[in-house]
Amino acid sequence: MELINYYKLLSKEYPNIDSVSEEIINLSAILKLPKGTEHFATDIHGEFEAFNHIIRNASGTVKRKIDIIFGDELTEKEKKDLASLVYYPKEKLNFFKSKDIVNNQWYERIIYHLVILIRKVSYKYTRSKVRKSLPKSFDYIIEELMQEQEDLESKQKYFNNIIKTIISTKRADDFIVDICDTIVRLVVDRLHIVGDIYDRGPSSDLIMDDVIAHHNVDIQWGNHDIIWMGAAAGSKACMANVVRIALRYGNMEIIQEGYGINLMPLASLALEKYTSNSLECFQPKLYEKNNIKEKDIQLLAGMQKAVAIIQFKLEGQIIKRNPDFKMEERLLLDKIRDDFKVVEIGGKEYPLLDNYFPTLDINNPYLLSEEEEEIINGIFHSFMQSERLQRHVKTLFSKGSIYLKCNDNLLYHACIPMNEKKEFQKFIFDGKEYSGKALCDFFDLRLREGFFNKNNKNKEKNLDLIWYNWCGPISPLFGKNKMTTFERYFIEDENTHKEDYNDYFKFRDEVSISDKILKEFGIMEDRGKIITGHIPVKAKRGESPVKADGKLFVIDGGFSYPYQKVTGIAGYTLIYNSQAIILVSHEPFETHEATINENVDMIPKEVYVHEVQKRVLVEDTDEGKDIKATIEILKELLYAYRKGLIEQK
Repeated sequence: MELINYYKLLSKEYPNIDSVSEEIINLSAILKLPKGTEHFATDIHGEFEAFNHIIRNASGTVKRKIDIIFGDELTEKEKKDLASLVYYPKEKLNFFKSKDIVNNQWYERIIYHLVILIRKVSYKYTRSKVRKSLPKSFDYIIEELMQEQEDLESKQKYFNNIIKTIISTKRADDFIVDICDTIVRLVVDRLHIVGDIYDRGPSSDLIMDDVIAHHNVDIQWGNHDIIWMGAAAGSKACMANVVRIALRYGNMEIIQEGYGINLMPLASLALEKYTSNSLECFQPKLYEKNNIKEKDIQLLAGMQKAVAIIQFKLEGQIIKRNPDFKMEERLLLDKIRDDFKVVEIGGKEYPLLDNYFPTLDINNPYLLSEEEEEIINGIFHSFMQSERLQRHVKTLFSKGSIYLKCNDNLLYHACIPMNEKKEFQKFIFDGKEYSGKALCDFFDLRLREGFFNKNNKNKEKNLDLIWYNWCGPISPLFGKNKMTTFERYFIEDENTHKEDYNDYFKFRDEVSISDKILKEFGIMEDRGKIITGHIPVKAKRGESPVKADGKLFVIDGGFSYPYQKVTGIAGYTLIYNSQAIILVSHEPFETHEATINENVDMIPKEVYVHEVQKRVLVEDTDEGKDIKATIEILKELLYAYRKGLIEQK
């Protein structure tokens, strides 16, 4: 009876034999299409312009397709013009008009080339899927042009007349913009962002706007994402970290203008308590793009120190109430001698570079002063009331996860924590033990609870777990034994600054370790790949992003400007289409204006290509598995109709 009720429910969507048969035929055909192209990027760190460009040019895929399709038919300049038009159609049209080259003949030629291009990039998809991607204003027209065979004499006039009418009705510009946007949407079927959208660079909020607008995207959380997520969930320690890092890198626009966080009380505390003293240890790490006036630098330094002290106090409170975190060695404020000149770490005393602590009570060092309490409460209110931030973080939770299994690939940002015996490291919390996949699942669940169930009885613990994933020693998002923020500010001896990577990073080059991880997450070792980021690959020193004989890819190549001195490049991205896995490296991105005006492109260099033995079809993917399961269910419904178990409508 239950099965019959299920079929009756399904029959509302497929009311008769004809409709069921049609869907089975349609789904069976889809299985034989080539898989869609997947695009992987990581560690973007607020570099909006570079990110936006690699999304628009699909890591060089758009230009490669133009080269293949038009070959010698177009000159190299014409192909570059066409590519930059696809990337930035409105701006490029204005550029062409400024050069006085736009006329009816130009429109006809450009529209013709764009129609040919959209035909080629849409061949992997069903008409139904393409139709859903088309802009409403021109969906019928584009669909007609995509299907017509203008090389047939009987169709030439029809095809040409459509284009001429678009031009004569003054809709050519709108048509070009819409068809270019559709080409970009169709070139890549799915975008994977493998963590760290936030911090360092100035425009993480703009990246999140792009993520929200993207047609098909998923995110694997990075540690720099998680502190923003924790801040939006209500963790004051995460808020202090977020504000301190923004001040450290001079990125105040995202805090104040992007998300409307009021830092005036913090600035007042800095002016009152800190700016009259030496702040050499707290000078912001600025570069050309920051454009911060000299007179403001001292204020930023004072604000940075003020919020750093607040952060250390709040973090100390978390560590003291969570003995399961085993982070007692990070309790350093109570190790400062009462003359404020020396701190004891690991049984050894170190002189402090800065011994001015006007808000620190040496007898109760983790207690916020009244002023600090008022400031952090005000910051808390701003974070919780920031509608844009809450929307962005809700997207991070809804489209994101700690890890993702997709088409035999395992995606995670940093690591799966391991010990020196090559075993998955155990994390014990509230008397229960977690490791490997179970550890990731535990954190994933509790992090979501921390944001979506703010009135949960475990609210404080959930928020503390979010903070732990930012800097805890067994966090899969962090991957180090400690975060030495205090030492880097206050102690000259660089030995104290050292942060040891998790043992996972010692062993990740070994094929057996990749196989162990893949097996742990239920992925076939002979087919699976691991894709991660987190640690910039030092390409200029000869380090390869391809590990474990091609089983593991580390695609953090220095998207963020500060890391490019270390990596020697400006990031890696990865393309996985139906024929190959292609890893590419990028040169530093100039500007959108350079692309529009001078055709300067971020054309990447291929550093690794793995061609698959047999072209990957939809039937070989996760989507294909779901389609096959649906077909079997529909066949059962078809049987029920034919046996008269359910009445047709």
